[in-house]
Amino acid sequence: MFKPTVGPIIGHTTTNHARIFLRGELQDNSLVFAGIRYRRLGEERWSRGAFVKLTVLRDMSDVIVLNELSSDTEYEYQAGWFSPMSPVHTVETVQELPLQWPREIYRFRTRSSKTTTPRAYIVGSCRYLRMTAGIPASPQRGDRIFASISDLAQQADPPVSAMLMTGDQIYVDDLNLIAPDREYKEILSKYRAAFSQPNITKLMSNLSTYMILDDHEIEDNWPANESKVDAYLYKNAIAAYELYQASHSPAHELLVNGQISRKLEQYWYQFAEGDIEWFVTDSRTRRNLSANDRRILDEEQEQALLNWLIHSEARVKFVVTSVMFYPDRKLHGDDAWKAFPEQRLRLLETIRTQRIKNVVFISGDVHGSLTSRLTHSEDPDFEVHTIVSSPLCNSKLLPYAKASTFVLDQALAQTAAGDYRHELTSQVVSEDNFAHLVVDREQIRVNYHDRGGTPLQAINIPLY
Repeated sequence: MFKPTVGPIIGHTTTNHARIFLRGELQDNSLVFAGIRYRRLGEERWSRGAFVKLTVLRDMSDVIVLNELSSDTEYEYQAGWFSPMSPVHTVETVQELPLQWPREIYRFRTRSSKTTTPRAYIVGSCRYLRMTAGIPASPQRGDRIFASISDLAQQADPPVSAMLMTGDQIYVDDLNLIAPDREYKEILSKYRAAFSQPNITKLMSNLSTYMILDDHEIEDNWPANESKVDAYLYKNAIAAYELYQASHSPAHELLVNGQISRKLEQYWYQFAEGDIEWFVTDSRTRRNLSANDRRILDEEQEQALLNWLIHSEARVKFVVTSVMFYPDRKLHGDDAWKAFPEQRLRLLETIRTQRIKNVVFISGDVHGSLTSRLTHSEDPDFEVHTIVSSPLCNSKLLPYAKASTFVLDQALAQTAAGDYRHELTSQVVSEDNFAHLVVDREQIRVNYHDRGGTPLQAINIPLY
């Protein structure tokens, strides 16, 4: 067996279930299988191998699902791919082959169902890895920060449960002015290069990673910049996104047979850990830009989000939106929630009138990191926070955000019932960085670190 050419990537993980993405390689026209075996940490005996057949239709990649795991347990696993001598093998018959597994051993931990346990997460977005003629330019620069995240995750207490990558994991349009990528094979090549660098490979093989797309997975400011000829680009970009980012996410339904459905109804999804729940929105592909019904989230998604906010019994509710919920940018803000004020106000009014506590919006996109607090002039019980973390690696061609980038001297929204007012609760980080969130019973502690792992600032968000 050979090491995966991309991955393994630990995706959605629950108390008894884990999804692991990996990619092999085409071997002429021979059959190719990928496999995983696992065991509890400290045990000697490996499980039987779980295998999938790899096909060109999925770029020789797939997701293997592990079921009937024990909660709050550390596992180790091996992963690889191979091409058997016989052309008649199936995923059942290859289980009997005397395979030589790759030596590398990876680890993951299942979730705990306890509601009082402190949890930790990593949040980041916007990882620029410029490609020239299919080759990453200065890949070590785009990969360095993941070594720092791995170092932190290995020694963090409480343990880091997952990393949330909230958009622009690749830049399909990084060379738009010179030679824009539109072909499926070119976009797949970018994913392979971005997800196979050594540090991000090490991180994602040992830490659950949840992803959602933003515009650069398709085209800058999509769909506002969409042209008549972009249907071809969109089809190819979305097909690649579904393989490399959505495939291991909770967006795929778990079937009664323990496998995940191939059908993908939408890109937004939810997941939970104890008394913390996440709603990861698709704020990019279901926009309605018409004047009479402007939406950044389609009607179905908005209703699902509102129902979740109202009816979920989670103590802490994280809402991920790849573009900023607030504060608004002075310039170029029409790509974010600023351009959809009616829908934003509907969410805020629901949170306020339903008296929903501990709602935190998580986003990236702006190439700057900050925390901010939103209050209401006539309702002292209303409070919402936002945590912004961006970028993991910036382009030298793009500026970092600063405090002066944002509208901070006027109300976010004015209504007959009062004004929504916001203020920064942190400095604006204007360099490559990531956020380390620690959620305990009384607060969320937000720790920003630079790409070398050095702490930049820490902010406490109180919980009620």
